[in-house]
Amino acid sequence: MSRFAEAPGGAGLDERLLACRLDPEDVYVAVQDYLDEDLSHARRDVTSESIFGPEHTSTVAVTARADGLLAGLPVAHAVFHAMPGDVRFEYLAREGSRIRAGQVLARVTGPTRSLLAAERTALNLLCRMCGVATHTRRFADVLADWHTTVLDTRKTTPGLRAFEKYAVRAGGGDNKRMGLYDVAMIKDNHKEAAGSISEAFAAVRSAEPDVDIQVEVETLEEALEAVAAGAVFLLCDNMSPKELAEVVETVGERAELEATGTITLDTAVEYAATGVDYISVGALTHSSPILDIGLDFEE
Repeated sequence: MSRFAEAPGGAGLDERLLACRLDPEDVYVAVQDYLDEDLSHARRDVTSESIFGPEHTSTVAVTARADGLLAGLPVAHAVFHAMPGDVRFEYLAREGSRIRAGQVLARVTGPTRSLLAAERTALNLLCRMCGVATHTRRFADVLADWHTTVLDTRKTTPGLRAFEKYAVRAGGGDNKRMGLYDVAMIKDNHKEAAGSISEAFAAVRSAEPDVDIQVEVETLEEALEAVAAGAVFLLCDNMSPKELAEVVETVGERAELEATGTITLDTAVEYAATGVDYISVGALTHSSPILDIGLDFEE
């Protein structure tokens, strides 16, 4: 158990974060940085400190103000739990579930100063993750009758990648890679520097024999070269559905195929109909609107 979850009010927090495939210690460090941004290193909320005494306690309800998908409640819990005093967090909704406007998602009890100091940071994170999850679920629903899965990209908000990629998973999508360190992606610059797709693939395989390699291709000829070099995962960039269907028919049994390039909800099915395994949508993380969630004091 992390030192974070050992404090009062933290029972089960580690387990909830781990169930989201989030490292509890990483969340703890990130939350401290986010709180410092709003409260300074001195952790001051000068307004609440002027009005509420240190012994004053309250109960607040975390309430959805729009319909959507829930993602990130354990992260919000972590923010409140990082504040001074005995803060109790009660879960009233399940991660990944559809939520409705007016629904109470959680109830938090503790020192009023702590609740108000944590409010904006917790809501910023929760609204952001729910927004990403809700947007992703729309793609997952559109693709429900196809074997195509929607993926995210590395177009994430600095400092929020782990949370945004978790939200994609909660919404029914999947993560292509977490960063430059865990999967090799051979793109145009690499091809040009190495001389060809084949030479670039050979160079990466020689240097990193245990790393998965993906190859970006723009034509059927490049797809054939990549597969001949040993590639088993191709990123088909900016291909029309017609071009993509030809690649699927030609090499689809020898490699997993991903389509990318401004794919929208309106065009997702057209791409899925080609038989492609994945579509990747940068907009899941760079353009999803937040889901409005508020915090209300209870009597």
